[in-house]
Amino acid sequence: MTKFVNIAIVGLGQVGIYLYNELKSKSKAIENKTGKKIRIIAISAKNKNKKRRFQIDKKIFYSNPLNIFKKNKIDILFECVGLSNGISKKIVETALINKINVITPNKALIAKNGDYLANLAEKNKVNLEFEASVAGGIPILRTIKEGLATNKIYKVYGILNGTTNYILTEMEKTGETFDKVLKKAQLFGYAEPGNPKLDLNGFDAFAKIRILSALSFNTKISKKKCIMEGIENIKLEDIKIAAQLGLRVKLLGISEIINGQLFETVHPCLVSKNTYIGNVNGVMNAVITEGKPVGESVFQGEGAGPGPTSSSLLSDLLSILRGNTKYPFGISSNKRISIKPFNNDKYTNSLYLRFDVKDKQGVLSLITNRLAKYKISVKRIIQTPDKKNKKATIVIITHKTTEINAKNCLSIFKKNKNILKFPTLIRLYN
Repeated sequence: MTKFVNIAIVGLGQVGIYLYNELKSKSKAIENKTGKKIRIIAISAKNKNKKRRFQIDKKIFYSNPLNIFKKNKIDILFECVGLSNGISKKIVETALINKINVITPNKALIAKNGDYLANLAEKNKVNLEFEASVAGGIPILRTIKEGLATNKIYKVYGILNGTTNYILTEMEKTGETFDKVLKKAQLFGYAEPGNPKLDLNGFDAFAKIRILSALSFNTKISKKKCIMEGIENIKLEDIKIAAQLGLRVKLLGISEIINGQLFETVHPCLVSKNTYIGNVNGVMNAVITEGKPVGESVFQGEGAGPGPTSSSLLSDLLSILRGNTKYPFGISSNKRISIKPFNNDKYTNSLYLRFDVKDKQGVLSLITNRLAKYKISVKRIIQTPDKKNKKATIVIITHKTTEINAKNCLSIFKKNKNILKFPTLIRLYN
């Protein structure tokens, strides 16, 4: 006899409404694979009458999502609101306390409250699944928790935001400005139509790297301040110069154990066009793990849009329907450790520095002398004069230097009248 499983969806934005349609259209396939028949018995969002991509059943609509728990027997709840706290946290918390399995694509919620919510899920013997929170359609979290479970992973990094990767790729391909390409990304549904700030400033990728760290290294989610930079300051000029040097700009999330300490960061990197990571383009994400004994493992797939996200959400659903109750982070919460953070000042990279300067004698030597004062040695210089406007662009590629040296050195240029703008800095990766 087929068992019915009651499902609720809270949040009917791009992901939630797509998921709603997928659950309805694929219910038979889900039943064939699991022996369980699903039925959506409750949905909730801010606006009942909003025009949506797919038609909803208004008879099961709740304006207040917390009322769902009072009137229904729910087995599995999808949280698709997307906040790090507030109603998102309250919904998930309430569901877990009521012994309801939770599936969410909400990386902000997990990165901020994952330890607490995982502990709650374990205590109530239900699942908290969040495969869709990292890297869209790539099953990277399940791979780390299960496929690579006996390996000692010491590094995980990659392209974790499809929106920014699409923007950087399109700028290079079309020669269009950041603002023009952003509008295209919004039109295609790769970027939020209202406020895409969390993609562009690096926060989205950073939340994902914190989740990957916790899973890869069996640690508590780090709360320490780290280097987090987005792509808002990357100009078309930088992408063109990088191309001349055989390089591309990519927003990378990086997490590794260095001398027993945890290092996490997200920032734009210049990578060689000859590398694997340098050829992951468009909305594609890529995650690379390094560990023992497996060595290097590479995972690639679409990372932006409701389709890939829904694919991961349904993967979590099938896992639960098959009767798998698992630790949210792969091991018991009381066995996950806190680890000392790496000192970011000691982070070392070669640097790409772009200076917009007055085209006059002595400016280049002024810059190189300042760099030398902070033990930053020059590897390559490219000068492009603009005689008409009496300006010049100076690009300097440096040898490796520490983060603190770069920071202290560049702060000097804020006050120099011959430097027209604060220098643009992009780190070279490997």
